[in-house]
Amino acid sequence: MDHCHTADLISLEQALDNMLSQVTPLSETEAVALTDAAGRITATPVISPLNVPPFANSAMDGYAVRLGDLSANAPLPVAGKAFAGAPFNDAWPAHSCVRIMTGAPVPAGAEAVIMQEQAEVTDDGVRFNAVVHAGQNIRLAGEDIRQGASVLPAGVKLGAAQLPLLASLGIAELRVMRKLKVAVFSTGDELQPVGQPLQEGQIYDTNRFAVRLMLEQLGCEVLDLGIIRDDQTALRAAFNQADSEADVVISSGGVSVGEADYTKQMLDELGEVGFWKLAIKPGKPFAFGKLQHAWFCGLPGNPVSAALTFYQLVQPLLAKLAGHSEWRMPPRLRARALTPLKKSPGRLDFQRGLFASNAQGELEVSTTGHQGSHVFSSFSQGNCFIVLERERGAVAAGEMVEIEPFNALLRS
Repeated sequence: MDHCHTADLISLEQALDNMLSQVTPLSETEAVALTDAAGRITATPVISPLNVPPFANSAMDGYAVRLGDLSANAPLPVAGKAFAGAPFNDAWPAHSCVRIMTGAPVPAGAEAVIMQEQAEVTDDGVRFNAVVHAGQNIRLAGEDIRQGASVLPAGVKLGAAQLPLLASLGIAELRVMRKLKVAVFSTGDELQPVGQPLQEGQIYDTNRFAVRLMLEQLGCEVLDLGIIRDDQTALRAAFNQADSEADVVISSGGVSVGEADYTKQMLDELGEVGFWKLAIKPGKPFAFGKLQHAWFCGLPGNPVSAALTFYQLVQPLLAKLAGHSEWRMPPRLRARALTPLKKSPGRLDFQRGLFASNAQGELEVSTTGHQGSHVFSSFSQGNCFIVLERERGAVAAGEMVEIEPFNALLRS
């Protein structure tokens, strides 16, 4: 593409910076039970109410000893036993040891635990064949987490790595950000709901279906307004309902040059929305701005373009609004192209690819095939974007390229 046709396009970075600079996270929070907190985002730091471990305990099966009771190779009689859940609480005579199991509370006065592999049981008692130092094989109270310590900061999405930790601290309830409310609809007389018979000239509304799935995966509360026909009254009603009930409104279609002018006119009436031409492929047409109450994102009508702009622009926007401060896009990696890649200078190109490590541990990537903005199967066949720089031309097999592995939103 000639540079004169791309000079007025804005970069992905400019668009994203523009969007993120305008929004601030939600302020509303709510308390939820730990068992209902999967996928939610911490609203405040989580503070440990207790020490972990809560008491000094043995790291080994062996024998608890006092250093002063150890003398050159002299056996020590066993005064008793300590098990996890059944501590040794009897009187502990001098010059004796206590049989102890892993996880059992260390008896008062014990200074070390000698592992059973370094002990010999005799008729006279237990003889030890190890150099023993203070604190050996003893897990101290609070060694993992101290009472009053910050366990998780605010802005963390809770999942299998975090919730069992909180459960181990006895935390039954915590404060999280409230869920984002997102309204979604598609525009166009040619659209038909998924699963309904197609009439002549119709296509399935896959964009709204895909967007709704991604929103649900991101933990949003979705208001699905369906398909809005190319009718000014119906469109105005949909926008007004969405604006009054949601934090974010996402539409698909109606943002390209030549599409229904009243869509742009209506958005101008309802708020301040900019229509951008992005220097990316696919996904050049995109709209963003503020309605009276809600933020608005207008996605292109082509399925791949809609999915890509949602992934690259709307996903980070929703993360910031939801208070997910630790959210990051997967880092880009270098890989060797196994197949030629078609590309014209002028736009940052996100081609769908399949990458893997070769026998030498080097990353290699191949195209999923045809990269048209209507070929949604490229997502199911790939596991990454091949990110080709704006001014780069065609890529020959063997050249190095950047790849961006799909995150959980697109990864199967």
